Amino acid sequence: MTAPALARVAVVGASAAGLSVAEGLRRDGYTGRLTLIGDEPHLPYDRPPLSKQLLSGAWDADRLRLRSAEALDALGLDLRLGAAAVALDTEAREVALADGDRVGYDALVVATGVAARRLPGTDGVAGVHVLRTLEDALDLRGELRPGRRLVIVGAGFVGAEAAAVAREAGAEVTMVTDAAVPLADALGPDLGAMLSQVHAEHGVRIVPGVLVDAVLTEGGRASGVRLADGRTIEADAVLVGIGARPNTGWLAASGVPVGDGVECDATLHAGSGVWAAGDVASWPHPRTGERVRIEHRTNAAEQGLAVAHNILAGPDHATPFDPVPYVWSDQYDLKIQVYGQLRGYNQVRVVEGSLAERRLTALYGRDGRVCGAAGVTMPRATRRYRLLVAEQAPWPSTADLAPPPSARQAPSARQAPSAGSAASGGPALSGRDA
Repeated sequence: MTAPALARVAVVGASAAGLSVAEGLRRDGYTGRLTLIGDEPHLPYDRPPLSKQLLSGAWDADRLRLRSAEALDALGLDLRLGAAAVALDTEAREVALADGDRVGYDALVVATGVAARRLPGTDGVAGVHVLRTLEDALDLRGELRPGRRLVIVGAGFVGAEAAAVAREAGAEVTMVTDAAVPLADALGPDLGAMLSQVHAEHGVRIVPGVLVDAVLTEGGRASGVRLADGRTIEADAVLVGIGARPNTGWLAASGVPVGDGVECDATLHAGSGVWAAGDVASWPHPRTGERVRIEHRTNAAEQGLAVAHNILAGPDHATPFDPVPYVWSDQYDLKIQVYGQLRGYNQVRVVEGSLAERRLTALYGRDGRVCGAAGVTMPRATRRYRLLVAEQAPWPSTADLAPPPSARQAPSARQAPSAGSAASGGPALSGRDA
């Protein structure tokens, strides 16, 4: 199965995607030199627990390891940790490392992930945190104790998870977001409003519909934030959760196509023997033709295996990567799951449970076809609809899939913007077709 003259494979990025590539190559019979390069000094570790179990103190850092040292040794890796890639020469087929070394390759995988976005002027300011690495989580964990005031800028999954952990630790939490309803861009206004209510019931103060203009400091340490409307909020610490940017700067002079990530074809090949996997990879989804880049843990592992298979098959025999995206989030006692891509939906229906119960499964549709499914604390029920998402099935009629009475009667949160608002990008979650 191994492609001709493939004696050296280098993988840049030693997290979930990069490790998945390495394991996939060995599992499929590759016996050549395999170099795994990581800019962090740690053995590969899992990132989702950073904002959950590690941040809360329920887990120690060692429990995050994706594999033991012995398991990594069994892969026969040339493991380069704490050595960031700084440049790529695709003609010489060499990766330049920050320590001055150069690593040659016949096939290269870019799995460098993303970096957390920061607010301008906050680099090096004590008390201003992001949440992307092990050190980030441990630093933030030190701030979470009774009486401490934490301002979270942004209300995506990471910010919402951190808010839940911080409240359970006794910290005072204020969440500031430019969205009218937190998480509405990802889940829709009604589900976002329901989750906002859950956070409010746990003591989180939510300040919606406003940007943060600046982080205020006193004695070189964060003391609060100033909002775009002139209001100020005092804080002992600030967590910035405003998204991430692909780690592609080191590819600037390489000729590898870069836009919002490494721009690959449908098989995840970027040309010149370069492939990409994980959060940094951008590719046209075979079902929709739309170029996508997915920052989810499950995608990283699946994409890594797909790249390993395609490297060994060779570009001429590689197969398109055609996943059903999946993401989950734990907030208090709620488990949120999403299959597919919900953004841009224009139909939605609760098919099991209800908003009132805070247990539900909902289908999302776009242009008459199912594009996603979301569930709250109904994991088995939600998974049953994965096949509809995978097949982009025609939007079911009321006769095909009638919502239960509880879903039809469940009140949509009236604090949410009206159906089809700019904050939601789609109709309200009402238990019926829009």
